[in-house]
Amino acid sequence: MLLLDDALQSKQNQSFQVFHNRNKNKFDMSKEKMSRLSSPVEWVAPLTPILSLALLPLGPLFFPRVYLLFLFFYFTGFLYQQVNHVCKFYITSCRIRDNISQWNAVHNDKDDRSKLMTQNVEEKGMTPFEYIHTFVVPNYGEPEGLLKDTIGRLASHRNAKTNYVIILAMEASENGWEEKGKRLEDFFKDRFYGFLITGHPPNIPGEYRGKGSNVNFAVRTGCAEMISQGYDARKIMLTIMDSDAAIPELYITQVEEALSKADDPYYTICAPPIFFSRNCDQVPAAVRMTDITWAALVMSNLSNADGLCVPCSNYSLSFILADRVGYWDVDADAIGEDMHMWLKCFFKTDGHARTVPIYVPINLTNVQCDGYMANIHARYVQAKRHFQGVADLGYTLRHMVTCFKNRKKQRGLLDYHATTSGFYDKLSACAVILEAHMIPASSGWLMFAAVPLMQLILFPPFAWMSLVSPSNNPLLTSEFFSQLWTIVKLITVFLPLPLFGTLAIYEHLHRYIDRNFYRKTESRNWRNVADYASLPIAAWLFLTLPSTLACIKRFVRGEDAYIVGAKIFDEEKERLS
Repeated sequence: MLLLDDALQSKQNQSFQVFHNRNKNKFDMSKEKMSRLSSPVEWVAPLTPILSLALLPLGPLFFPRVYLLFLFFYFTGFLYQQVNHVCKFYITSCRIRDNISQWNAVHNDKDDRSKLMTQNVEEKGMTPFEYIHTFVVPNYGEPEGLLKDTIGRLASHRNAKTNYVIILAMEASENGWEEKGKRLEDFFKDRFYGFLITGHPPNIPGEYRGKGSNVNFAVRTGCAEMISQGYDARKIMLTIMDSDAAIPELYITQVEEALSKADDPYYTICAPPIFFSRNCDQVPAAVRMTDITWAALVMSNLSNADGLCVPCSNYSLSFILADRVGYWDVDADAIGEDMHMWLKCFFKTDGHARTVPIYVPINLTNVQCDGYMANIHARYVQAKRHFQGVADLGYTLRHMVTCFKNRKKQRGLLDYHATTSGFYDKLSACAVILEAHMIPASSGWLMFAAVPLMQLILFPPFAWMSLVSPSNNPLLTSEFFSQLWTIVKLITVFLPLPLFGTLAIYEHLHRYIDRNFYRKTESRNWRNVADYASLPIAAWLFLTLPSTLACIKRFVRGEDAYIVGAKIFDEEKERLS
């Protein structure tokens, strides 16, 4: 077990003011603001979609040989990457099923076992968990019934009274937030080990409104209050969650097990898969398929090697780690709070902080509002917000440059930790971020338009459309490029196949989770095959277009407003499900 140094031990007696003012220079952002374009690494994101679009007509016209070679390597690499993702997704799906199967084997007779475990805990005076699990629930304008349902699911866990603390992270800009928080606190009175309410003030200089700034304030304020009440900082395990996240008891059990096996539990980040099953039958097919694809990509990411998997929406980490890296960043470039915090932990500890996948699905709600087109628009707005996280690419590349320069002398923050990660691990982490943001902004254009447009330019259906003379057409003058063109067209035929394989695995997994874990009587069935007709629209509208716009907007200093995803919560339907 890691031993805290004297300085950290003494923090348990410090006042809130010390915690709130720690790293206070981070809030004085105005002194450090400078044009994004002054750094070369910031050009990577906006240039990727611009060059991809420019290559579509200019490649065949001016440098067809080089362009054809580029398409061959790009499509081959993309195909290999997608096949790799299918394999990793299959591994993740097997591990999820195994966890659920083992849990069900132990908890089939759940009523008797629950009474027995509760009785044993009370008789022996034991706490079954080693850590105080502190759930940070950031929210703004969420239906009160939804928050009650989310927190209520945590209250149903056997160890909620002995090991769970709720930090209800409200936004002070929400009308009636104090009354709303007090009603929820009263409703769950005596059902948790602790229940705290924080109100994130609006218009703090240097802050960007969003989940990250709310979480940052909630953790600083809430944990300072906990420590002043006598909680041991070394035992506080934070779980950052969405307001609609249905976190099962199995997840916390698996977190405890993972931490007990970790070489350094204080520098371990636990990441679960996300799952959309709460209201998926009440949203348009395009919205449903987008979130299914999103969830499948997150699940595939969990099987990355060497703990280099990025958490999505919900994750757990120690208070010690959050404190050591300076908590959550609050500027506009940190809007993707989950990925950004993972990157910050990774680089600030010189790669010592790693992710442990927790193969327990966290059930979320799809964006939902009244009206078909309104729902489509709401999901598009959410996609635009998600892809604002492209700012993390510049953050990653800047740290990569620094790591490369200091690769021989960099030791990280842990002076007692003899070995830290090598430059190769940081390069691998950079590749993960590049894939997450650059592939969506380029593949949609190249996959759908590169081959048809090149065919049209080099082999026009009418003579008057000819732009390239036969003598300058490498597909007519070179046997090598003619064959390469045939290979490229063949590869494009196979490009969608890995996605179909992923979705086939997902369909089986979705039904298994619904029936064996959530005990739902209804799940996806053969009628949902029609959903796949919406894939091209969903891919372009919720993936290619918003990612492209987010990249290009990196040229502009302006900041988009943070808009919370629309949700409709039906308490009666949730109760019946």
